[in-house]
Amino acid sequence: QVQLVESGGGLVQAGGSLRLSCAASGRAFNSYDMGWFRQAPGKEREFVAAVSWSGASTDVADSGKGRFTISRDNAKNTVYLQMNSLKPEDTAVYYCAARRAPGDFRGRRVSVNYDYWGQGTQVAVSS
Repeated sequence: QVQLVESGGGLVQAGGSLRLSCAASGRAFNSYDMGWFRQAPGKEREFVAAVSWSGASTDVADSGKGRFTISRDNAKNTVYLQMNSLKPEDTAVYYCAARRAPGDFRGRRVSVNYDYWGQGTQVAVSS
């Protein structure tokens, strides 16, 4: 079992930055790929970014390329999402997710491939 707790959300003006954190409890954090997803009101949950179990591989959705960075610290059982140059369309609830690393990084963008989810943290970007 893995428990995930997100933090770092809030209200920010367009162009600002936020760093989201996801603290994991449970065993073998370094055997899980980690992902960030978001869901805006009236929209489906969408992939934001993912990092492999070792941190060696990362992936960021086109909507966040050049603005968002995902990283992890396995010693602290924590994954981060640094978000810069925020836009009003980034407004959403952001969820952290974990999946047992399948041996490759495929399927990282698909939410059903993740086994554990946090409660989410709200990000609101004003124009």
